Amino acid sequence: MATTSLENFKLTVLTENYPPFNMSIADKNFARDAEIDGIATDIVREMLSRADVDYTMTLRFPWSKVYGLAVNGKDFAVFSTARLPEREDKFKWVGPLIENKYKVFALANSKISIKSLSDLNKYKVASVKGHAVTSLLKKESIQFEESLKEDANARKLARGQIDLWVTGEFSGYYYAQKESIPTIKPVFEVGSTNDYLALNPSVPDEVVKRLQSALDTMNSDGTVEEIFSAYR
Repeated sequence: MATTSLENFKLTVLTENYPPFNMSIADKNFARDAEIDGIATDIVREMLSRADVDYTMTLRFPWSKVYGLAVNGKDFAVFSTARLPEREDKFKWVGPLIENKYKVFALANSKISIKSLSDLNKYKVASVKGHAVTSLLKKESIQFEESLKEDANARKLARGQIDLWVTGEFSGYYYAQKESIPTIKPVFEVGSTNDYLALNPSVPDEVVKRLQSALDTMNSDGTVEEIFSAYR
């Protein structure tokens, strides 16, 4: 596809509050463009700039709505999106942006020991609706509460309303600190996913190619590592 055919192209990029990867600076459920930051946000923004792709970026809530808009919207994209088999044919993919490790967290003074996923069924467990780790838990027939927001799960753990909280490693520590929760500890690793920028199939292949090339260069020249370092 000729470059000139993209002169009027504009990508609508969506994301959600999922600190520290993508988040509203003002901690709101709606934000636009410069009001959004985070590790993955900075990577995607730099990628789009290097690829010379015009775009708007919007953070919305909840994830299920954001994801649905990207699946159905012409020239839409969404991040950070786990590349799962059931999602593969719904998008064109650029990445990976980040590796997201999913941990089972307990309070630091907890005596709970988890040796396998099935052990989770012995306890009160919570996770966030619609995320990759939630799908994994359901596939393994794990019983758990689904919340719309991670901070709600952090508070439930602190109050003793749940025993265990399943979330991304970075997000768990972020929300524990944000909610002033006593130290938490991981007691089991559920697994991990590589998270991507997922683009609606209507997005031209030339855009996908440019973005992937930009990301590859960012990885090789140290830019991605610099972005991660800024959030450590």
